Amino acid sequence: METLSINGTQRADVGKKATKAVRRAGLVPCVIYGKGKKNVHFTVKPHDVRGLVYTGEFKLAEIVVDGTPHKCILKTVDFHHVKDTVYHIDFLELEDGHEVKVEVPLRFEGVSPGVRTGGKFTQSVRKIKIKAKPEYLVDEMIADISTLKLGESIRIRDIKAVEGIEILNPESLPVASVMVPRVLKGVEDLAVEGEDETGSEEDAAAEE
Repeated sequence: METLSINGTQRADVGKKATKAVRRAGLVPCVIYGKGKKNVHFTVKPHDVRGLVYTGEFKLAEIVVDGTPHKCILKTVDFHHVKDTVYHIDFLELEDGHEVKVEVPLRFEGVSPGVRTGGKFTQSVRKIKIKAKPEYLVDEMIADISTLKLGESIRIRDIKAVEGIEILNPESLPVASVMVPRVLKGVEDLAVEGEDETGSEEDAAAEE
């Protein structure tokens, strides 16, 4: 799993006036929360957190504040309502043996037979909610679509099990499907109509 290294500077004053001064200086105010630990208030340079904020990947953050390292995950990011710049970041410090809840990307492996025959693959869920201890965290979950046929869906329960990981989404939730395109639907309809007409002719012949 990728870990992003970030250097932070501890804040002596966390009041509103001081926070405004931090933002005017072009820095981002941040907080590290930890179970049973004192919150750590610090600042970072915006470009140092771009790889953590502007990505769909799940990454860990190794934050060093005045020489003290903190292994964290990103919890929340606030953006400026007009400029859309990073306004504030909350981090959660990881502790061995203590479970955390995170969202990780869902990836697919294999080639769907339904896609091979002209179906359209549609992904409806892009991130999966999981719960795990830090030592079991993964950066993605995998679903095998090598048996997914036309008109079928793959669900949460079909995602590959990973040791130490509990998926929190409902098991029956569809995450992807192979849709039957209109062209194929038209072919199927014509085939059914042809079968009906053949059956009607055979029935009429039998009656004669």
